[in-house]
Amino acid sequence: MGRSDIEAVVFDMGGVLVRLGSLPDLLGMDGGADWFWPRWLASPAVRDFERGAITPDDFARSFVDEFSLAISPEEFLQNFSRFCQGLLPGAADLVWSVPPAITTALLSNTNDLHWRTQPDAATLATLCHHNFLSYRMGLLKPDRPCFDHVTNSLGVDPRAVLFLDDNHINVQGARAAGWQAEATRGVGEATEVLVRHGVIRGR
Repeated sequence: MGRSDIEAVVFDMGGVLVRLGSLPDLLGMDGGADWFWPRWLASPAVRDFERGAITPDDFARSFVDEFSLAISPEEFLQNFSRFCQGLLPGAADLVWSVPPAITTALLSNTNDLHWRTQPDAATLATLCHHNFLSYRMGLLKPDRPCFDHVTNSLGVDPRAVLFLDDNHINVQGARAAGWQAEATRGVGEATEVLVRHGVIRGR
C-alpha cells in the first residue's frame, strides 16, 4: 500500500512515548537489554500480570523467583512501580501532530499499576483516540490475537496500520499480522518514521 493509505498509527508506550527506568534500577543488578527483553516477553510471571490474571504481589514473588533476583519481592515491586517515568519530551506533540483523519492508538503490554500511577498518567490516557492495554484486553504482544483484536476494533485493513514499537519481537509480530511496523526508540526516531511514511511533514 502507498504512503497515503495509512489510516491508523499505533504507538507502543514504554520506550516510544514514555521514558523507562534503567534495568539495574529495576532488577537490583546489572542487566543488558539484549538478554532481558526477549526473556521478559516470554516470562510466565510477566504474561500473567500483564494479562490482568494475577495481583502485583503475586507477580513480584513469581518474577523474583523466575529471574533469581537477589532483592526481595517487596523491593522489586517498589522498583517496578517507578519504572515508567512519564512522557518523553515532545511525545504528546508528536501524537497530536498526526492529522485528524488518521486514527491514533496506544497498544501496550502494561498493567493497572503502571497505567494508573505513572507520571503523566492523565495526559497519557487521553493522548490517542484508542487505548489497547494488555491487562484490559487479556491479550499480549507479540501474539497474533492481540494484533488481530486491534485491527478488528479499529475497523481498518491491517495493511493500513502503521505500528511503532521499540522491541523487534513485537515489530515482527505486527508484520506477521499484516501491519506496517517499524522499530523505533524515542520521539526522534518515531518522528522520522512518521515523516518517511508520509503521515506528517518533516520539521
